[in-house]
Amino acid sequence: MIKRLIVSYVALVAVALAAFTVPVAFTLTAQLRGDTEESVRREATTMALLLGDGDEPARQALARMAGAYADETPGTVEVVAADGRNAVPPLPLPARPDDPAIGEALRRGVTTVDWGSRLVWGPELVLTVPVYEGRHAARGPAGEEQRIVGAVRIRYATADLTDRLWRIWGFRAILAVGVLAIAAGLGAVVARLLTKPLRQLNDMASRFGDGDLTARSPVTGPQETRTLARTLNQGAERLDTLVASQRIFVADASHQLRTPLTALRLALDNIADGVDDEFVREDVDQATAEVVRMSRLVSGLLVLARAEAKVAAPEPLALRELVEDRLSVWRPAGDERGVTIVLTGTADDGPRVLAGPGNLDQVLDNILSNALEVSPDRGTITVRVETCGPEEAVLEVLDQGPGMSAAEQARAFDRFWRGQGLTGRTGSGLGLAIVKQLVTDDGGRVALRDAPGGGLCVRIGLRTAAEGPRRISPRPGAPRSGG
Repeated sequence: MIKRLIVSYVALVAVALAAFTVPVAFTLTAQLRGDTEESVRREATTMALLLGDGDEPARQALARMAGAYADETPGTVEVVAADGRNAVPPLPLPARPDDPAIGEALRRGVTTVDWGSRLVWGPELVLTVPVYEGRHAARGPAGEEQRIVGAVRIRYATADLTDRLWRIWGFRAILAVGVLAIAAGLGAVVARLLTKPLRQLNDMASRFGDGDLTARSPVTGPQETRTLARTLNQGAERLDTLVASQRIFVADASHQLRTPLTALRLALDNIADGVDDEFVREDVDQATAEVVRMSRLVSGLLVLARAEAKVAAPEPLALRELVEDRLSVWRPAGDERGVTIVLTGTADDGPRVLAGPGNLDQVLDNILSNALEVSPDRGTITVRVETCGPEEAVLEVLDQGPGMSAAEQARAFDRFWRGQGLTGRTGSGLGLAIVKQLVTDDGGRVALRDAPGGGLCVRIGLRTAAEGPRRISPRPGAPRSGG
């Protein structure tokens, strides 16, 4: 929009310049041509009067005048008598005796002006005037025409006129370019001022679309944009209130459901311990499994509600040490299945990344829980930590499970979506949704791809911090359940 406003402004100024300067330039060009023609005609007429006088002093004065004219101007004088002879010997005859203009002047007394071109002018102006006998180049007192005794021709070179023409048009062209450049600069400033409220609204909409429900637009600019900004801010305020109420409800409901679910599981365990009937025990085990799944679902909803609240700002963390800390917790669970968990990567000291407190722990716990569940016995889970440029660190977790199809990878981050693999039967469908929420809250990105040799690769890109490395103490704890 800014470009269109600038182009429109410059086009308007260009039209105004053209409407003002082009007619003026044409007028000055016509005036220059008219003044030159008048000056040459006046000189030629004066010389014709001297030649028409017929006496020797007048001829000598004509010769002197023609010489002075040739010295002071780019014009040359040619004189011819009515019989075609040289009327004034020092002065040259016309180069072509049969010239039509000379013939018209000698036979009919017609003054001829030839600029040499249909455009502005050619290389020279040729003006031919007839010479009448006597001092007055006009008709006699009784209306009789005086006798034509010759013709005077002036050839006036137009090189100086052309230079002046270029100066007339060139000056206005340079002036027009300068004015257009200034207009473009002013147009850019004016366009940015006019579109600033719209850019603020767009910035607010972009932030709002990215999930920042606290984004608001300043109420500035014209009345229309102020009204629009107030309307959008009011709508965003209401939506933020509704979403916050929903998050509070989900968090409170999840928190309140954990206690009765725990009590229900304990009751089912007690029933299972006191029942000998195999069919009843099988029913109790199924009920216990559903309670466990529901507990994991409630825990996932609580974590997701807290993640969406964004109550903590990211802080610098040593990525490799944090990964080693979580792997030390998960390796015993892998040893029970005969699954090996290895840590690789080119970053020995490890980069420092920006993450909220506890976010990366939860991310790793969910990913490693899923990887262990789908890994075959005596399989390997590879965790890789690398630095990808000065602003990003990469964390990858590769398993040797059945993997996911392209369609499944596209839906894997949807809430409550469960695949057809092993995790689809026991997971809550919130694990990867929680991973994506936590990673994106910290300004990172997460993607799924096929692992080399089969299996799934979870790739996480995290923002790096500029501060120096800082040791973090190991934090022992039980693995958190994943989706």
